[in-house]
Amino acid sequence: MEKSGVFEAVRGIKRGSAARQSRLVLLALASLWLAGCAGTLPESQSKVAALPDPPKRAEPVPAAQREHQRILAAYGGAYHNAQLETVLKTTVDKLVAASGKADLSYRVTILNSPAVNAFALPTGHLYVTRGLLALANDDSELASVLSHEMAHVIARHAAMREDQARQAAIVSRVVNDVLNDPQMGALALAKSKIALASFSRAQEIEADGIGVSIAAKAGYDPYGASRFLTAMGRNAELKSGMASGGDPRSIDFLSSHPSTPDRVKNALAKAREYTSPGSGNRDRRSYLAATEGMAYGEDPTEGLIRGRTFLHPRLGFTFTAPEGFVLDNTAQAVLGMKDNGSQALRLDNVRVPADQKLTDYLVSGWIEKVDPRTVQDTTINGSPAATAIAKGDQWSFRLYVVRYGEDVYRFVFAAKNRTADVDRAFRQSVSSFRRMTQAEIDRARPLRVHLVTVQPGDTPEKMAGRMATDHQLARFLVLNGLSANATLTPGDEVKIVTE
Repeated sequence: MEKSGVFEAVRGIKRGSAARQSRLVLLALASLWLAGCAGTLPESQSKVAALPDPPKRAEPVPAAQREHQRILAAYGGAYHNAQLETVLKTTVDKLVAASGKADLSYRVTILNSPAVNAFALPTGHLYVTRGLLALANDDSELASVLSHEMAHVIARHAAMREDQARQAAIVSRVVNDVLNDPQMGALALAKSKIALASFSRAQEIEADGIGVSIAAKAGYDPYGASRFLTAMGRNAELKSGMASGGDPRSIDFLSSHPSTPDRVKNALAKAREYTSPGSGNRDRRSYLAATEGMAYGEDPTEGLIRGRTFLHPRLGFTFTAPEGFVLDNTAQAVLGMKDNGSQALRLDNVRVPADQKLTDYLVSGWIEKVDPRTVQDTTINGSPAATAIAKGDQWSFRLYVVRYGEDVYRFVFAAKNRTADVDRAFRQSVSSFRRMTQAEIDRARPLRVHLVTVQPGDTPEKMAGRMATDHQLARFLVLNGLSANATLTPGDEVKIVTE
């Protein structure tokens, strides 16, 4: 992909944004043992000394708990919503009763992520993102996701996948520590990864079949699975222009659960074994009621994208990308692209010693092929800054580093053809980097899902005009499970996204 090639010259860029970093902090607790000695007392005064019990050694954190904490850290923590949590618990209880595996117990956590994803641990801990809950349109679609993940636990897919991951890690260590032949090492790693991928696809098809069966037996519309697989495919198409940058929060269900037309076909065939379309519980109205007011998209504490503008109310800064850029907020950086990848940008931040000159930092090696003749000091809205140009084989880079508070923010603007006009647009963009006003910080609220009752004369285009998102019409249709030529029925409720 073009986007990955843009930053091949960038070396050593750290997992930057301080606001987006999610780390597990491991605390090493040392046990303090008390010891004492007592002299001999006269018999009349002899007593048994009441010494305090030695403190108990800290119990090791169970592997499942460590994995749970890792997932929370990677996906922005848990998202708490009493209505949705009730819907999830009710749905899981029904599915468990129908599964024939009443001995298995499940716990569901909503993850504070806009990605559309769900997964399960071998322990029965299920995870769904709020992005997935926003995309679903009735409880049968939700049931299809939960039953699919339960199927992974029932069929021990989750446990087998965990074992496979451990084996792959062992293969990797053997390759790194033992093999001297790089080609043989690469071959061993490739084989282990191919085996994992193939096994995963086989698991997904099996889990689809088990999940549809459980949902149908629980009384849900078994066609919810095919509808939701289709919705996720359409949602992925909306994102296809933006790469995830390796951000777990941006990885959707179709990335971790390979989906093909065969999976949709398989889900439809399985549903037909139980009933014809239109049967089974869907309860769209009750499900939608539970989504009213839920957060949609990014969490303001991690920064917000509004068109070409990025705002970070917690860190108190904003900037606007050049005309035509589409921005993506990841855990590592703010990324942007224009013209199918012919231009790109990256903004992240690092700590740089206060006594190190920014011009010296530009040529310190964090990016290759910097032309030292182009390095110069400057200021950006009162903040100390420096700029330079770097050139790769196919790309030309305009670099800026800006000292803001305790951090240094790094702008990398890239173009395959960096003309004077393109360079001017880059300069104008970085000059928009500034401190937010208190009023702007107060107004930086998350987007939310709201229900609207369709009135006579309402059309998808009219409703989409009320959406505070990109790709308004396409996103409105996908969010509501509507086809491109759909008409709206007065009295129905639809989801829109506004501030």
